[in-house]
Amino acid sequence: MAETLRAVADGGTLDARMLDIGRRARAAARSLALAPPETKNAALRAAAAALRASAETILAANAADVADAIARGTAASFVDRLTLDPKRLEAIASALEDVAGLSDPVGRVLATWTRPNGLVFERVATPLGVIGVIFESRPNVTADAGALCLKSGNAAILRAGSESFRTSTEITEALRAGLRAAGLPDDALQLVPTRDRAAVGMMLSGLDGAVDVIVPRGGKGLVARVQAEARVPVFAHLEGIVHVYVDKAADLAMALTVVRNAKLRRTGICGAAETLLVDRACAATHLKPLVTMLLDAGCAVRGDDETCAVDARVTPATEEDWSTEYLDAIISVRVVAGVDEAIAHIERYGSHHTESILTEDAATAERFLNEVDSAIVLHNASTQFADGGEFGFGAEIGIATGRMHARGPVGVEQLTSFKYRVRGAGQTRP
Repeated sequence: MAETLRAVADGGTLDARMLDIGRRARAAARSLALAPPETKNAALRAAAAALRASAETILAANAADVADAIARGTAASFVDRLTLDPKRLEAIASALEDVAGLSDPVGRVLATWTRPNGLVFERVATPLGVIGVIFESRPNVTADAGALCLKSGNAAILRAGSESFRTSTEITEALRAGLRAAGLPDDALQLVPTRDRAAVGMMLSGLDGAVDVIVPRGGKGLVARVQAEARVPVFAHLEGIVHVYVDKAADLAMALTVVRNAKLRRTGICGAAETLLVDRACAATHLKPLVTMLLDAGCAVRGDDETCAVDARVTPATEEDWSTEYLDAIISVRVVAGVDEAIAHIERYGSHHTESILTEDAATAERFLNEVDSAIVLHNASTQFADGGEFGFGAEIGIATGRMHARGPVGVEQLTSFKYRVRGAGQTRP
């Protein structure tokens, strides 16, 4: 087990321990903000090596977490998100190396201009400071969040769900080993060393000014609590009610392939399609093949009257279905009167996460891309590309659906703010 992290948990009240974690993170954040790119990259590569060297220990810890989850009767989709195997663990290690290979986001000159008085202005990217990440079952979030915060010069305080606590503890220790190997303070990455839910409330309070932003990764209940109680800024989405709209000009073969992938590649991720909208103008040719494909693949279909009529296995959809994130092999299907009604449905029931249109009509595609107000909007592609790695970000700390600062996959660039540097030659203001 991770002796270093266990030592943090020893002694003192939870309140005192959490405040100490915050103080140490704030102190480490300054060192990390000033670290040169090559040092941060060396830490990430050393962390990847430590993950591989600790594979047996990490997988054993994960097996214990998974066994507990199964014993509690946890849903299969949740267990899938929790489970690691050698292939998934190698993907986590490789993602650390991918982040190391990204351009450094700190110190980028975002804009420059000169005023008539000769003052030269620069807007320059800077780290946010200390980022608190609160997550539930996905152990890969431990590594992704730690890597992205490190690359962007931010310290991170991670609070893992009780379901993934053992796994996250071991992964965090591997990342801290990478920091130490590169000569950086390992307090730049700390895992809250307790399953006590009171620690979440303390993080949301800001730990006496130590935390600059909170990122929640988990179910609707967690994210809603964070958004309601946080006293610091939050990057979050409540849920992923994701739509695929099959337009009258959609190629049926493409639609069958894309819809299957969007729904069933992995049902438990936030980019999985939850509602399929089909243009009434192509329902005669497209609706039954799409519904049959989903049913035959083991996906339950809940549909409107027109959808129920094409296959007896379809069950009637309720009003609640249109605003439900299933995270399972279930999809709601509705026939709509063209792109206008599709956009209206998405605006009413969607969560501003990810939507896709399937069509060969370029003008209709552009309307959808321009008018749908979601963080990610795709044309002729699966919604399961809603992932920072697929965007070329190396990894993501989450997908933000708000409209302030970061939106969509939150990668290294989104974990920076900026300051202004002004250079003069003795100017004074009249």
